[in-house]
Amino acid sequence: MDRILHVTIAAAPPPRLDKALARDVPEDAALSRTRLARLIAEGAVTRGDEVLSDPKARVEEGDEIAIAVPAPQDYHVEAQAIALDIRHEDDDLIVVNKPAGMVVHPAPGSPDGTLVNALLHHFGGNLSGVGGEKRPGIVHRIDKDTTGLLVVAKSDRAHHALAAQFADHSVRRAYLAVVHGVPDQADPRLLGTRGVSIESGAITITSGLARHRTDRQRQAVYFDGHGRHAITRARVLERFGMPPAAALVECRLQTGRTHQIRVHMAHAGHALIGDPVYGGRRKLSVKALGLDALAVAQGFSRQALHAADLGFDHPADGAPMAFRADPPEDLAALIEALRGAG
Repeated sequence: MDRILHVTIAAAPPPRLDKALARDVPEDAALSRTRLARLIAEGAVTRGDEVLSDPKARVEEGDEIAIAVPAPQDYHVEAQAIALDIRHEDDDLIVVNKPAGMVVHPAPGSPDGTLVNALLHHFGGNLSGVGGEKRPGIVHRIDKDTTGLLVVAKSDRAHHALAAQFADHSVRRAYLAVVHGVPDQADPRLLGTRGVSIESGAITITSGLARHRTDRQRQAVYFDGHGRHAITRARVLERFGMPPAAALVECRLQTGRTHQIRVHMAHAGHALIGDPVYGGRRKLSVKALGLDALAVAQGFSRQALHAADLGFDHPADGAPMAFRADPPEDLAALIEALRGAG
């Protein structure tokens, strides 16, 4: 059964219906602008007996608008019994430590075995609905072969609030990466790389990111106004080898773009060990690392990247939430082997 939401247009409204509703719909209704636009197009918004199906329709202060919000529909993705490493769960959200090899959301080429398939089974239908469907609210993603922490919304309210935090870059995220070479703040080559600067003892990489112009499977760095603005801050935690040939780096995201850390670190000349897309042809030195550590590093078959820290404000009461996940077994083994190098 539809839920009827009544909205009174407040003073000095934007001239367009969609913008006025986005402003005046109660926050606890958790209706995003995208969802409102869809409801307008579906004829679910009325003013008296008038159906308002044009998002550009004019509204005036005091107009009484009714929005028929349909009950959440079933989500046609298969629920699958896949084990999950759950770090926190409540009525609004769940925090999961994703393993390597798991895609977050079903897509062509990955129709099942995803985090969403696993969550649907775990929730067992206990979802209040996101975007009009009984589905988990994916507010951010990490690559298939990147491990670590993800927060997923269980309700429209939580999805709306978490998405807003990701949009304003207030979510706190730190990744651990093992990279070729050591990003040295005094390295003239690094300092001469476009988009790289030193801020508060960390290396900051700033650029636009968009699909590569010829290889559509890759992202690329741009400085001509093309792409989405992206900022990565990287700080060296450990150096490996003698002379140093690799490093453990903490990367903090101010933005969260596709492949951001992988692309930015490669641009800076310090691609992630094991990265099959952005790793290039850079080789590790047997002289610097020794045979044993070199063998472990060369055998690492995915990008050495782990989402270790995640912090956000809880969508229900604003309480600060913070989570940490240690590196998985394969990445921990790589780090330990490199510590014994040289």
